[in-house]
Amino acid sequence: MKVVIAIDSFKGSLSSAELSKNISEGIKNVFPDAEVVSVPVADGGEGTVEVLITGTNGKIIECTVHDPLMRTVKAKYGILGNGKTAVIEMAEASGLTLLDGKERNPLKTTTYGTGELIKDALNRGCREFIIGIGGSATNDLGMGMMQALGVSFKDENGNELSGTGSSMEKVADIVTADILPELKNCSFTIACDVDNPLYGENGAAYVYAPQKGADEKMVVQLDSGLKSLSDKIRILTGKDISNIPGAGAAGGLGGAFVAFLDGELRSGIEIVLKTLEFEKKAEGADVVITGEGRIDGQSVMGKAPTGVSNICKEKGIPVIAFAGSLTDDATVTHEYGITSLFSIMNYPMRLKEAMNPETASNLIRKNTEEVFRLIKAFNHRH
Repeated sequence: MKVVIAIDSFKGSLSSAELSKNISEGIKNVFPDAEVVSVPVADGGEGTVEVLITGTNGKIIECTVHDPLMRTVKAKYGILGNGKTAVIEMAEASGLTLLDGKERNPLKTTTYGTGELIKDALNRGCREFIIGIGGSATNDLGMGMMQALGVSFKDENGNELSGTGSSMEKVADIVTADILPELKNCSFTIACDVDNPLYGENGAAYVYAPQKGADEKMVVQLDSGLKSLSDKIRILTGKDISNIPGAGAAGGLGGAFVAFLDGELRSGIEIVLKTLEFEKKAEGADVVITGEGRIDGQSVMGKAPTGVSNICKEKGIPVIAFAGSLTDDATVTHEYGITSLFSIMNYPMRLKEAMNPETASNLIRKNTEEVFRLIKAFNHRH
């Protein structure tokens, strides 16, 4: 029997690798000779760098960059085992978690540090980039990032502007003469699971800026700035990014990647599964195990379990999904190739106890064992 484990982390409890280890033990307790292949996965958000580095025998790089308020901070990114692909989470340098509540203000924050991470990877020979753009503190349409990469944004008097949200509406000219020449030979794949346009009522400012510290007045100013700067970008590059689905992600960073770096916006789990060659590893599997901390009706929207099950559905491979909790509408995932769903909770307990790594490890291992005892019994009958 061949079993492939491709499970996302149970956030705050167990990593993908830890879950895979416990599930593998549960399988081996019933089928000692089973071939178990572990492919820890993530959906493009938190944990993506870790699973891609682990899955490709890559390495973690640490460097000093600037945070959203231009203070120096240590940030990490990964280089895959091929030595030429960098995996960067923009939140490492430009994330909301780097600021306390009082510091959050998208008029003042910048993506400059994200540009510095890209520059560091360029200097180490990377020419392919996978960028996760969740968790941003910014709404600068990538101005800061592009400044770090050599682009200059000037006001009507020819003065250099800061790459912050408040500067967008003041941009009169964009000078790309000093952009890093290496960028011409680079490809950028952006993990983006939202489809918000750049501006308007569903755009970056109205939907996301309030959680980054913006009040109503700021939201209006930011939205106006996004429209104004995107008009300037269209004149310069010939690219209209205003209505591209996902352009509004991370305060317009999605749009900046498309406009300046020919970036391609794709589902995070699709990028991860392709990079880890999941399809190849799933060949000949009798069953695939997937899951995440909570499976609900939203799990079909670019989350790891249905990313995995969509591929398995095409190949006719049954998929078992484990979760810490299941909602009533989680059953919609059956339409996306998940054969059966199991919560690992065996008895009532407080959330804190359920998330305790030791408790969660025992629960996932025991439930795996019970499921595979049933599979074994069924196999004997047939």
